[in-house]
Amino acid sequence: MNSVSRTSSYTTTIGHSPATRRSASWWLSADLSSVRTARQLTRDKLADWGFDDQIEVAELLVSELVANALGHAHGQVHLGLSAENGLLRCEVEDGNPQLPTMRTVDLDAERGRGLFLVDMLSGSWGGTPTPRGKAIWFELQACADTEADSLTAMAA
Repeated sequence: MNSVSRTSSYTTTIGHSPATRRSASWWLSADLSSVRTARQLTRDKLADWGFDDQIEVAELLVSELVANALGHAHGQVHLGLSAENGLLRCEVEDGNPQLPTMRTVDLDAERGRGLFLVDMLSGSWGGTPTPRGKAIWFELQACADTEADSLTAMAA
């Protein structure tokens, strides 16, 4: 059975130039159906935040990272999404402390291209050791629809 724990927060920081910070995170079960769940959670949350321009890429890359985490670690996987000032960050944490490395894959290989996709499609990515294991993250440039409308209005 696939279980998901959810936490979300929404913070608005007021200053000279207002910044909006949004974040959400979920614990996913150690079951392969969590890959599908992670895609759906990502799609729903980014749509909710108005990041329609990055849903498909984020959904693909999150599913790659969750599948890798499930394949190389044991136990639950933690998925975190955050957005601030037009930058979307997606993070997947698992219990295996070994950081992944990109490798060269034969053209006929059926697996092994996940980090290559993350590298090609994200603005930046990396891995960070955590007390539990490691977190692999990527970032995408994105503007929420309301932010894009504000930028257009300011330019006019």
